[in-house]
Amino acid sequence: MAAPKHKMPGDTNGGAARLFGEIANRTSQAAGRALTFLIAVGVVLLWAITGPIFHYSDTWQLVINTGTTIVTFLMVFLIQNSQNRDSAAIQVKLDELIRVSTAQNSFVGIEHLTDDELEEIRTKCERRAEAEKAGEQSVQRTGKKAKLAADRVTG
Repeated sequence: MAAPKHKMPGDTNGGAARLFGEIANRTSQAAGRALTFLIAVGVVLLWAITGPIFHYSDTWQLVINTGTTIVTFLMVFLIQNSQNRDSAAIQVKLDELIRVSTAQNSFVGIEHLTDDELEEIRTKCERRAEAEKAGEQSVQRTGKKAKLAADRVTG
C-alpha cells in the first residue's frame, strides 16, 4: 500500500503535482548517476567531433547552445523541486526529534521566521553553547585539581 500523498499549500491540482513530483524525482535520481554524466560527455564530444563536418557553422554552435540552455532551464525546476521536498522532509524529521526529546519545543516551526529572527535565535544558541562549553571546561579543571589533591593526600 502506498503512503498517503499530502497536498502542499497552494496545490490546487493534486494529480498534476503528483505527476510532476514523480517525474522530478525520477529525473533527479537519473541525473545524479555516473552513466548520465558519461552520456552528457558523449553528446558534447560527438558535437565537438562534428564541428569540422559542419565547418563550425553558426547552426552547429546553435545546436549545443540551445540544447544546453533547455536542459539547464528544465533542471532548475527539477533541482528546486528536489530541494523543496528534501527540506520539507528534513524539517518534519527535526520537528519530530525536537518534539520527543528534551530539546526546546519552541524551536518547532522556526523555519517560518524571518532571516533576522532566525539570526537572533542562532546568536542566542551560540552564546548558550559557548557558556555550556566554558562550564564543562571549568568542571574538568576542577576535577583535575581534585584528583591532584587526592593523589597528594594518599600518595
